[in-house]
Amino acid sequence: MQYSRSAQVAIWIYVVVVLVLLYLPIFPPIATSISPTGRQPAIDSVTFKWYAQLANNPMLIESIKTSIKVALMVGFITPLLALSAALAVRELKVPRVILLLMLLPLFIPGISLGLANAFFFQQADIAPSFWTILVVHVLWALPFAFLIVLTAISTFDPVYLESAYVHGANRWQAFMTVELPNILPGVLASATFSVILSFNETVRTSLVQGPLNTVQTYIWSRYLQVGLSPSTYALMSLLILITLVLIAGLLIFNLRKGGSERLNA
Repeated sequence: MQYSRSAQVAIWIYVVVVLVLLYLPIFPPIATSISPTGRQPAIDSVTFKWYAQLANNPMLIESIKTSIKVALMVGFITPLLALSAALAVRELKVPRVILLLMLLPLFIPGISLGLANAFFFQQADIAPSFWTILVVHVLWALPFAFLIVLTAISTFDPVYLESAYVHGANRWQAFMTVELPNILPGVLASATFSVILSFNETVRTSLVQGPLNTVQTYIWSRYLQVGLSPSTYALMSLLILITLVLIAGLLIFNLRKGGSERLNA
C-alpha cells in the first residue's frame, strides 16, 4: 500500500510525538544528576560529585548487591522455566490451557499478587528473605519470558527436527543440536528481559523483602523519607543507563546473529 507524501509526513509526525512523550521524562533526571546544585538541569557546567557520593553509601551498596544477585539468578532460572512451558504448548494437547495459565499473572494487579505471595509465605511459615524475593521476581518475569521464547519457537521450522530424526537422532539430541541453537537468541532475549524486570521491580519486592533492600526498594524508601535528592537522581540515571546498555547489547547480538545466518544461507 502506497501512502501519499502528506500521509507519510503525518505518520512521521505522529511517530516523533509518541517517541517524545515516551522518552522526554528520562532526560530531566539525567540532566539534574550532573547539575552542581542538584536542583535543576545543568546548563553551563557539569559535575559528577553526586555519582561519586553513591559509593560512600553502605546501605545502597548492599541493596545493589542484592539486586544483582537476584537479577542474575532470575536471568538463569526464568528462561529455563519459560522454555519448558513453551515446549509444553507445542507438545501437549492442551496448548490454550497452558497459555492461559502462564499469562494469567499478567492480568492480576501487582499489589494483589504481591500480597497473595506474602500471605502464602506467611502461612507456610517462610520468613521474608533473599529467597522469597527471588521467587516473586521469577513469577513476575516468567510470563514475559514465556512469550519471548514461545515467539522464537513459533518461527522454528519443525522439518529440521524431522530431518534429525531421519538421521538417527533421538528427541533430546535433535533438540540440543538442531532446535536449541536456532531458538537461542529468543532464550537469551528472555534472560535479558528477565534481568531487567527483576532489577526494576519494586511493588512485589517491598511486600516480601523482609530486612533486605533491593536498589528499587531503596530508592522508594528514600523518596518516602526525604523526597528526591541529587544522589537519587544520579542513581536513577545509572539504572536508566544500565537498562539501555542491556537492551542495546541484546539488539546488537540479534543483528549479528541474523547477519551470520543470512551469510550462511
